[in-house]
Amino acid sequence: MSAMRLFGVLVGFGLMAPAAVSAQSAPAADAEVTFARDVAPILQRSCQQCHRPASVAPMSLLTYAEVRPYARAIKTRTGLRNKRGAMPPWFLERDLGIQHYKNDPSLSEEEIELIARWVDNGAPLGDPADLPPPLDFGDESEWSIGEPDLILETPVVTVPAAAPDKWTNLGTIPTGLTEDRYVAAVEVKEFNDIPPSGAGDTVGGRYVFHHMTYGSVVPDGADPGDATRFPVHEVGRNADIFPDNAGRLLKAGSSLELETAHLHANGRETNAHLKFAFKLHPKGYEPEIRHARTLVGNGVDIDIKPNQTSQELHAYRVLDEHTRIVSFEPHQHAPGTRMCLEAIWGHNIETLACVGYDHNWVKQYIFDDDHAPLLPKGTIVHIIGWLDTTVANRNVADPRNWSGGGRRSVANMFIDLGEALELTDEQFEREMAERRGRLGLQLGDHVIGCPLCMADFSSQQRVEEVNDQP
Repeated sequence: MSAMRLFGVLVGFGLMAPAAVSAQSAPAADAEVTFARDVAPILQRSCQQCHRPASVAPMSLLTYAEVRPYARAIKTRTGLRNKRGAMPPWFLERDLGIQHYKNDPSLSEEEIELIARWVDNGAPLGDPADLPPPLDFGDESEWSIGEPDLILETPVVTVPAAAPDKWTNLGTIPTGLTEDRYVAAVEVKEFNDIPPSGAGDTVGGRYVFHHMTYGSVVPDGADPGDATRFPVHEVGRNADIFPDNAGRLLKAGSSLELETAHLHANGRETNAHLKFAFKLHPKGYEPEIRHARTLVGNGVDIDIKPNQTSQELHAYRVLDEHTRIVSFEPHQHAPGTRMCLEAIWGHNIETLACVGYDHNWVKQYIFDDDHAPLLPKGTIVHIIGWLDTTVANRNVADPRNWSGGGRRSVANMFIDLGEALELTDEQFEREMAERRGRLGLQLGDHVIGCPLCMADFSSQQRVEEVNDQP
């Protein structure tokens, strides 16, 4: 389906809200659940970052008067947990794989049941004195990464009120840098002439950039290896903050190449552009760890049959270097329903993560630092995708059609866009030792995604020390 129609179904609740308020304990089973005391803090933590005026979600959920008409819909959507249409849109499966992630807005089982009890008992307000103070969301023009050191802007594009989707290169933007600098964080925002009061009821009504792939290119004569690819910008994506010891290079004299912009019409002629805000490390900074290109995917063997559920796709990649996987970012298209990430070493196969997939909400799952997979070179990374082209999957425009690979939502992609870091032998052993210490691991403990975490490298180190003596 077109991006216009795709965005038209974005009518859910909550999106990637950073943890702003601690979850309250559920009241006793016989106590009355109220909006003021029990439900409002949950909405503040997991919903209001997006469900407020001029943000990406279709209705505001800041006050009881705004929330009350949607009470039963909120119960239904939160009760879906990790299935398509669930809100907040966090589709991690809780019964296998790594369970520790950054920026996790999901609700606990206790919170889901608490919301259901509140709705079933008539969704009462309760005592207004119990309401938490309203959140201060700041100015929409402010950057979450703080004051940027460098802002680059795309040319303004005009998207007609009604037009086919368009994929186009927007050229290059000189960085203006006269010396090499390293990026600590990058944030991308769309700015357009849609007034907040005139925005549509969906994400697609507020924005015309579906996504932008971009990276830096170096001047003639420079080492092509100094070019840098940055994470794909997608509407609703949080800022990308890179590990302190793994900044991304912006070469002196480089330019930002705007490789592919995916533009879609939103029902009104719109003038729009993107701004790229970079937070830079201090001058003289040098990274200890290199960014790794660990893209895993298969766009060649996609053969999606009509009217068939439980179809599978597979892709593999052998790691050439020790690797810390920073994030898991499944990307399929409309038929996609699930993706799993596995690691294979020797005769061992371990599931690292499984998530439901909903093409309306493409999500990035960033592992907590002490739970990010640490995989030795030679590990095979395997992704498995599940697809459903029956009428049960409402994202599919026409379940009668066969489809192969392609960029349109009526075609298919199968990729893990997650980020990763390459580690030397020394860095790999040091990270595992530090993790053992921080987690208090003991002999016999098992850490998902770290097959060598409990290995003893001391004998090998003693051999190397002896060999290094004169």
